[in-house]
Amino acid sequence: MKANHVYLTIMAAILFLNIIFAKYIVHQFYYQNYVNTLIFVGLNIILFPIALYVYKKSKKSDDVKKDDK
Repeated sequence: MKANHVYLTIMAAILFLNIIFAKYIVHQFYYQNYVNTLIFVGLNIILFPIALYVYKKSKKSDDVKKDDK
């Protein structure tokens, strides 16, 4: 598998987790489970820097490939 495909798969998985956590945030808030709501908010916030790191790594690998050509 190419590096670009790996990064794309990881970013898609992170986006999928963001959607799932957002769904659980709304669901738990509706049923007034505020502790669970805060847990899922925290998980959603943690995913952002991970996605940013993966994005920067993918850009760096693209730059290295362009320099090799």
